[in-house]
Amino acid sequence: MLEVHDTTGYGDQGGAATLDQAANYWVGIANTLKGQENYVVINLGNEPFGNNASVSSRWASSTTGAIRKLRSAGLQHLLMADAPMWGQDWNNIMRNNAASVFNSDPQRNTVFSVHMYGVYNTAAKVNAYFDAFRSAGLPLVVGELGDRHSDGDPDENTIMAQAQTRGLGYLGWSWSGNSSDVAYLDMVHSFNPSRLTPWGQRFLNGANGVRQTSKQATIYG
Repeated sequence: MLEVHDTTGYGDQGGAATLDQAANYWVGIANTLKGQENYVVINLGNEPFGNNASVSSRWASSTTGAIRKLRSAGLQHLLMADAPMWGQDWNNIMRNNAASVFNSDPQRNTVFSVHMYGVYNTAAKVNAYFDAFRSAGLPLVVGELGDRHSDGDPDENTIMAQAQTRGLGYLGWSWSGNSSDVAYLDMVHSFNPSRLTPWGQRFLNGANGVRQTSKQATIYG
């Protein structure tokens, strides 16, 4: 999965790029990406809006515009659309508008990504979000999750168990190299795969973790 990180927290984060700027970047490298449709997912932009409600309310129109721009440039890849509000969609902007965005894609080949940290601190909240997408018949992945965070204590056990039960993908944040204030989100120490952190042990080897649930991609077989 390829992503543009410059969009992170637009509206809150100074200097953050817009989704339209990110779309222009993807169009600019379109010839490199074409032919890789079986192997590459394009994430339009990481956490493309912050918590500023008046700005993040533009998520649907901005995401739709980015999708159309990529499709017009001939990019046929699976596209991933991150939720606003630093990815956590705590005001349900993506949840409430995902259907219209999905239908704006002429290929109907867009998946939605929610990042689950402190907002999703109970099983009820996790299941309610998953249920909404299942009821709408829309594709969803947990594009990021952690076992704790500065904004609260995510219910990672429910997130991972329900993702497995429902056939949803999930990605843990992250392998290594986080800044010191969020170093607890590193899965290994200093990029060393033989030195798992507690979070890495949980994510990789715990219940409903990667070792239990993953399958090797056929491209490597």
